[in-house]
Amino acid sequence: MSTVTPAINMVIQRQRLPSVVLFDLDGTLVDPAGGITGGLEYALAAKGLPVPGPDVLKSMIGPKLADGLINFLGVPHEHVDEVIAVYRGWYMEHGMAMSVVYAGIENLLAQLKDAGVYLAVATQKPEPLAKELLALHGLDTYFHIIRGSHSDENLRPGDPDYRAGKAEIIAAALADSAAFAALDAIPGTDLNTGTDLNTSAVVDAIMVGDRHQDVHGASSNGINCIGVAWGFAAEGELEAAGVAAVVHSAEELAAQLSGTNAAKEAGHGAV
Repeated sequence: MSTVTPAINMVIQRQRLPSVVLFDLDGTLVDPAGGITGGLEYALAAKGLPVPGPDVLKSMIGPKLADGLINFLGVPHEHVDEVIAVYRGWYMEHGMAMSVVYAGIENLLAQLKDAGVYLAVATQKPEPLAKELLALHGLDTYFHIIRGSHSDENLRPGDPDYRAGKAEIIAAALADSAAFAALDAIPGTDLNTGTDLNTSAVVDAIMVGDRHQDVHGASSNGINCIGVAWGFAAEGELEAAGVAAVVHSAEELAAQLSGTNAAKEAGHGAV
């Protein structure tokens, strides 16, 4: 496992760590390693539906599953629930165990938590399943907050507890993190007046993710997003979404977190 100790030590000495760091799950903390695409391929074939190529299946890692089935794979609305049911069964039996933690991530999480940073997960994966996956890899103990989509993936817009997308999930994780950390303001608001704004001081939080949904979700909540190059974004996707920076290793991520405040003050950091 690679080490990030020098970079983290530098951050602590400069007191530049953010108060809250939110992480996406698949493609950021954990490599699904075929556990998602294999399950989708199995479910589509089992229901007699067309199975697209690998690149299209990979595009499903990140978006809300029901939306992706309709928008990217062309699954008819009336078949979405049954495809999800078959997919989830395969994923629980085979796919989850195929996943692996990216190099250096656990070390980074341990040192961030030891440094007093509040850590949260914000994922489109159903929340109970996200917790189970993190526990499988022994990562759940590093996080104060784990937020995902509702466990009932058959929920549709207008249903109670439906979370439409990443922005709502990030908002929930930020609100919980702020309360957990006993901060005196909510993310994206003026520390003095409590009114919404995009200038002056905001709660010191940042998102880390691998897809444009992470960047846009963070921006909708008034925070920046650091993109990771080891995930599933297409070339140029993160930059086009307005990511603050793109990192290529856990070491680079640790170093970038040390400049979170400066990047916020400047609007965006170097990509």
